[in-house]
Amino acid sequence: MCLGLPCQVVEIVDADAAVVRADSGGDRKVSIAMLRDEPVAAGDWVLVHLGFAMAKIDAEQAAETQAFLGELGLQL
Repeated sequence: MCLGLPCQVVEIVDADAAVVRADSGGDRKVSIAMLRDEPVAAGDWVLVHLGFAMAKIDAEQAAETQAFLGELGLQL
């Protein structure tokens, strides 16, 4: 089973290398290389697995996922 964490993009660190700084209860660098066809900007939400953004999601999806993970006892 894979677990994706909702993270909010804080800033674009390196557009050429497709790296952003994202927050999910802690600051982390995330690759958005898999989302090259979809523009990503500060404030956007992405679903991250192993340091890679797998999908762009909206704020409602992020909140639902965070709530579900909280129900499982996982703190972000």
